[in-house]
Amino acid sequence: MATSKTPSRPRIVVLDGHTLNPGDLSWAKLRAMGQVNIYDHSTPKEIPERAGSADIILVNKAIIDKEQLERLPSLKCICVTASGYNNIDVERAAERQIPVCNAVGYGTDSVAQHVFALLLELTNRVRAHHETVLEGEWGRSRDFCYTLGAIPELSGKVMGIYGFGRIGQRVASIAQAFGMEVIATHKHPERDARPGVSFVPIDTLFEKSDVISLHAPLTPENRRVVNAGRLALMKRTAYLINTGRGGLIDEPALKLALRSAQLAGAALDVLSEEPPRAGSLLLDAPNCLITPHMAWATREARQRLLDITVENVKAFLRGEPRNVVD
Repeated sequence: MATSKTPSRPRIVVLDGHTLNPGDLSWAKLRAMGQVNIYDHSTPKEIPERAGSADIILVNKAIIDKEQLERLPSLKCICVTASGYNNIDVERAAERQIPVCNAVGYGTDSVAQHVFALLLELTNRVRAHHETVLEGEWGRSRDFCYTLGAIPELSGKVMGIYGFGRIGQRVASIAQAFGMEVIATHKHPERDARPGVSFVPIDTLFEKSDVISLHAPLTPENRRVVNAGRLALMKRTAYLINTGRGGLIDEPALKLALRSAQLAGAALDVLSEEPPRAGSLLLDAPNCLITPHMAWATREARQRLLDITVENVKAFLRGEPRNVVD
């Protein structure tokens, strides 16, 4: 079992720091708190070699399961540089009295911004139009303007939000600024009520929305909540956006729906397998935009994440762990 006593100069190891800080942020505040070793990436084999004597580890997506925990005898605290912590065996850590501290709220604005970057690319096709201009199509046009197809106006359309936490609420406010009607489905509609937002059953969300944006955490209960049946409820002119978790979508069903033009398009920042292998299912799906899980990764959001993590380490060293997950 981990001991409660922590050295005055604790040993702190960052196992996979590159996504949080590829070089444009400073680790100085973390380094000031102990003996710090920072690694951009760590393989499963390298984790016990690098963190076997660590008091505190910082991890983003590195898997710290029961077997790894057994190889880290000195470990006293795990700080996750993310909100999700499914890569940690929280139950085994609790048995050893090792708090697991995560970070929430750092990426709200960044993720909401990316939702609309994806949506506007689906509707206005800015890049595709730009490319036709470079190819000389505008120069050859008999008219002063052209479009590659009908461009829908967002004002007056219905934005459906699945999961109405911090990010879902920010997406709602931006949608309202575009003049969109907002409907949502959520576990706590009374607690999180917002002016102009109507809460509806999930099937109604899929039936009535012109855009559906997914923002719920992935749980065993909602895995593949976007399935063939719900995709069949969507308008053929509707768009699906996922910046939540890839597992929320039945990806084979989505590919079939896109191939049959059952919906107008999809934009995904997350997939069920990340990174995807060559030939991954959705890479050749029609009218499907995919970005590399980057919605959270503005510099400002990463700085907030680093600041929250530093405060988590400080709180643990004071004997007052915070943001401890259940």
